[in-house]
Amino acid sequence: MESLTLMALIVIGAYMLKSHDQKRRIALLGSHLGNYQIEKLMENLTEGYLRCLGEDDPARREQVWALLDTTEAKLSAQFDNFATEFSHVAERETRVSKFPVAIPFAHRLFPGATFDLRKAFAIHARGITEVMKNSAGRSAKAKAFTMSAELFLMQHTCHWFCKSRTIASARLLARHKTSYQQVLDAVSPQTRNAYRALIGQ
Repeated sequence: MESLTLMALIVIGAYMLKSHDQKRRIALLGSHLGNYQIEKLMENLTEGYLRCLGEDDPARREQVWALLDTTEAKLSAQFDNFATEFSHVAERETRVSKFPVAIPFAHRLFPGATFDLRKAFAIHARGITEVMKNSAGRSAKAKAFTMSAELFLMQHTCHWFCKSRTIASARLLARHKTSYQQVLDAVSPQTRNAYRALIGQ
């Protein structure tokens, strides 16, 4: 009976520590994202892409693409500013555990099994900007597909930092009907290679 009570206390204690750590991370990220309209611009883009791809009138479709180009530029500028701002956060606050599930304060207990969120955001900022400028000469449809992947991967990173890799992947699948691996395969080669090198995949 005593062993069961002890086990229950350990489980409750671990859960409380995990919840405290996750709340701290959510508050930290939210305090910086709150200065921007990144989430709203993402929503406008993804909805705009779907609307444009379903548009039968070529002239109307071109008008919508032009408007989306403007939204992409705004999002790219805002995320670049956000990444620059976030780069000034202390490293001890920005470590992300590579373990699939949340372990309380794993970033401090197992520092070798972590990556730096600041570097991940820098990779995302470069990727979003590269796709927005379309230096690779992608078609409008291919550009929209790659930009969506860049944004979904960035969103996955945010959820990974706040919760865990497993929860981030589950949310990605639930919200966008896309797996983490599919998103990673769909981003630009530069983003994919840099991201894999960062997380050790």
